[in-house]
Amino acid sequence: MLPAGPHSASPEPVGVAVVIPAHDEAAAIAGVVRGVLAAGAAFPLSEVIVTDDGSRDGTARILADLAAGEPRLRIVTHARAAGQSAAIHSAVRRATAPIVAMLDGDGQNPPEDLPKLVAPFLTGEGAARLGLVAGQRVGRRDSLSKRLASGFANRLRGALLRDGTRDTGCGLKAFRRDAFLMLPYFDHMHRYLPALFQRDGWEVRHVDVGHRPRTGGRSKYTNLGRGLVGAVDLVGVSWLIRRRKRALNPAELLTGGEDGPTC
Repeated sequence: MLPAGPHSASPEPVGVAVVIPAHDEAAAIAGVVRGVLAAGAAFPLSEVIVTDDGSRDGTARILADLAAGEPRLRIVTHARAAGQSAAIHSAVRRATAPIVAMLDGDGQNPPEDLPKLVAPFLTGEGAARLGLVAGQRVGRRDSLSKRLASGFANRLRGALLRDGTRDTGCGLKAFRRDAFLMLPYFDHMHRYLPALFQRDGWEVRHVDVGHRPRTGGRSKYTNLGRGLVGAVDLVGVSWLIRRRKRALNPAELLTGGEDGPTC
């Protein structure tokens, strides 16, 4: 249950789940999980769910060792790699907390930024209409070619979708679990969450977050591969936005209209 807002007499505490997609991240995943657990001291962290997306490099063994000593850590296993969106979706479905935060498993998203992502959901002020808080990286630690390609893609996406997000590829985000599970699912949907949440009538906020250089493993994307897939996805998301049935607004269904949430 989410906080009922500033007029609620006794809002119930809200738990937060953190989900982490991981594919062949043996070099980084232990540090990411420990960082999340440490950051969880600043908010009501109830569970950490890592999806091992078909890893073949020892990620599964490291996660099993971590889970043996941490009851809040749960592991979802994909027998073969299904992609980042599938890994996120599997973890969110397994979560029980009403608020979910996510970050990448490669160590480039600082876990210490998680508290400011989840804070807007916990204050009660405007939380009933808030669907997503999206991180936007400051001082990206990627190669020049990757930054240039990402900048072009973000400008093109912003011009077509008008989602007000300068960095939709940032892995640091927090959102309502129920609203996320009502979104149309497709591969690579994680790159379009601001537009998809806005499509369903939710408020989207942005916060600046840090970024770290990759210290191990390798990127799962190339500029060419990302661009080819992204072009198709962009057309599809544009179509989804145009074809939205405005009379059936999930935001109103979940929050019970203007009077706030009924869950």
